[in-house]
This record gives sequence, C-alpha cells and structure tokens, in this order.
Amino acid sequence: MSTSADPALPDNWGRWGADDELGTLNPITDEVRAAAAAEARTGRWVSLAQPIVPNPMVSSPFAPGTVDVSPVQHLMSHTGVGVSADLMLVTNHHARSTHIDALAHWSTDGEVYPGRPRDQVVTAGGVTSGSTTAFAAGIVTRGVLLDLAADGPLPSGHAVTSADFEAAERRQGVEVRAGDALAVRFGWPADPVVAEVPTPGISLDAVRWMDRRGVSLYTGDRGDAYPPLDPAGPSPLHGVALGRLAMPLIDAARLDELASLCAELNRYSFLLTVAPPRVHGMTGSPVNPIALF
Repeated sequence: MSTSADPALPDNWGRWGADDELGTLNPITDEVRAAAAAEARTGRWVSLAQPIVPNPMVSSPFAPGTVDVSPVQHLMSHTGVGVSADLMLVTNHHARSTHIDALAHWSTDGEVYPGRPRDQVVTAGGVTSGSTTAFAAGIVTRGVLLDLAADGPLPSGHAVTSADFEAAERRQGVEVRAGDALAVRFGWPADPVVAEVPTPGISLDAVRWMDRRGVSLYTGDRGDAYPPLDPAGPSPLHGVALGRLAMPLIDAARLDELASLCAELNRYSFLLTVAPPRVHGMTGSPVNPIALF
C-alpha cells in the first residue's frame, strides 16, 4: 500500500502485488470470459468508438487554440511505384478519439500504481510499468450498459451516484457483476464543451459503488464532470478509479448506437472485446470497443 494513499478513499495499491500492471483487469478470468462469450447469441454488433476524420498534417495538435484539430494528423506518401502509404501523428488522450487510459496515465502524489515513483515509470524512452503493454493482447469480458439518458440527456452539472446506477439496473433488468465492463450513457457528446455549460459527471459515490461491484473497466460518453464536482478533491474517475483502484478507462466513447440496439433487443449485457493496437510502453491508445449480442 502506498504511504501517500488517503485511507478515506478506495484503494487497490498492493492488492495484487508490487509488480502488478493489470489492476482491476485481474478478476477477468477464463471463467469470466467464457461466461461473457455466452452473451453472443444473435450476431448483432455495434462499435462504441467515435469515427475519426484525419486532418492533413499542417500543424501541431499540441499548439494553443487547436482544440478542434483532429486527433489524427495525416500525411500521404507515394513511393513512385504505384504504391501509396500513410504517416500518422496520433494524440492518444483526445476528446474526439475513443481511447483507453493505461494505469501510468495518472499519478498520485508523484507515484504511479502500485506505488512506483512517477519519474522512474514515465520516461523519455517510454513507460516502464502500467503501460499499454498490460492490455496489448486485448480485453474480453461481459459488458453492461447503464443507460442514464433513456428519457433524455442528464441535466447539466448532474452528479451520477450509486442510486442512479441501481435505478438503471432495476429499469433495465440487468445487474453489474464482478469482472464486468461498465458502459454509462449520459446522453452528452464526448466532444469538448464550453466552460459556461457544466457537464454531468461520475461522483465519488459512484466510483465506490463500482469498486464494491468489482467493475473491471469503465467507459462512457462522459466521465469526470467539467468543471469538477468537488474542486478541492480528487477527480472521481481519473484520480480515484484509474489512479487508486487501477481501473483502466475507455474515454470518449459513443454509446447512442449501443443504447438503441440494447433497447431493440431488450438486453443490456453483451460480449465486449477491446483490441487496441499492440503497441507497448504508452500511457494510452486509440481503441475500437465492439459489443456483440
């Protein structure tokens, strides 16, 4: 357990050992995956990712004032022998790219899960622990959608709580179980929003509920609220779920098509496959999660 951990917050540091890099993916056993595979009964499927239209590579995506720049900068190359190729510059943590956050993406008091100094983990040569290497082979588990926007988008500034989750379970006839990936629909776009319009977001109470239920992975069309629900405290999803519970996050998902298919089939659980590019040593990666029913 990290000496810097706040005992008032849920914390998995040390739970799976000093060298662990999987975090809450550990409980996804062969038995959990086999049970998840049984969810695929109709062959219907849907992507949870935003489509990306690349920009021609004309400016840095990190330059000031470029929030509307595509997460992918694209340069076309012709070899001169009838073959074309591409060069891409990808911004992994971008609001217009559905991406998975590795555990090293977030540090707490200068330490990265499960208690390593950040400057030894995140180096100029890449990430040495808690990186995309941990899930480069892919993630397969049961997914559950809790559609909080079935009757319309959540109100501006709404703090999602455990009561919201449990009300959705009862309404949809589904229960989140240990090892499940949790998808939460707010009904808001994942794109950046203007500061004058506070977004809804996950509360610390909701993160505690995810911890109690044994959620392995979170994804949503929104996540942490902007501006923060509690400016004086840690961000519930990134600071606590990712940083302390070691729960990988799939940010900036698009869940409207998933919600429509779930409502059509009257089924809110599915086989979820997450297959990021098999690139090691990064803090995150674009990803295309697939829900199969």
